[in-house]
Amino acid sequence: MPLTPELDAALTEFAVQPHLLACLDFDGCVAELVADAHTARPVPENAAAIDRLAQLEGITLAYVSGRPLETLRELASPPQGTLLFGSHGAERWLGPDSPGLELTAEQSMARTQVLETLEAVAAEHEGAWVEHKPAGGALHVRHITDQALGEQVLDTGRTALSVIDGAYLKEGKQILEAVVVKSTKGEAIQELRMLTSPDAVLFAGDDVTDEHGFAVLAAGDIGVKVGEGETKAAYRIPKPRSLAEVLNRIAELRAAG
Repeated sequence: MPLTPELDAALTEFAVQPHLLACLDFDGCVAELVADAHTARPVPENAAAIDRLAQLEGITLAYVSGRPLETLRELASPPQGTLLFGSHGAERWLGPDSPGLELTAEQSMARTQVLETLEAVAAEHEGAWVEHKPAGGALHVRHITDQALGEQVLDTGRTALSVIDGAYLKEGKQILEAVVVKSTKGEAIQELRMLTSPDAVLFAGDDVTDEHGFAVLAAGDIGVKVGEGETKAAYRIPKPRSLAEVLNRIAELRAAG
């Protein structure tokens, strides 16, 4: 599907800026959403387009994802030099000297409570499972074929987590996450902006947590929502595979300029 004239026009202005920062979500954006989160991989066309951008001067690539940093690196196989923000910004890799995530005693205790609580909920419902993350945990219900039942399981999780001090809930598509380090993708993008001093920023994402990222974009920046749903992004593409068209268009325009 070709890009809309509006998006193409925005990309035309964006691509000629001297220094660009391209921030990408992983699941549902670079990769398709899949029932088994461990099998997610970049759509081949997207992987090729990302590699193409990585070879161009004046472009900084970054992943901004809810995935744990180690898992993000393993599944996304980012080009060398790509900056990484995992766990919704709680974890970061900005170079070889980047410090790892260190929790306080209180945060560690809250994380243990989060994981025990979510595991107890998942144990009662076939198909539900819990992803353990450095900053918390996530309850997945994509394996539950009855969508209404899946929502009930998430509601049970919300209620159970509400009594844990220091647990911050994040909503997603058939997923409920609780973290003990309060951070957002918007804060991650702002940190990346300060670090790299770009002339313009692109952020592409698909889920509720990506709205924090779209909200911090400024004039001249481009927000691209993948798929349906309300959004603060100015532009929309129908599916992850369409992202390759956006990234390749930037590469083409930059080469031509």
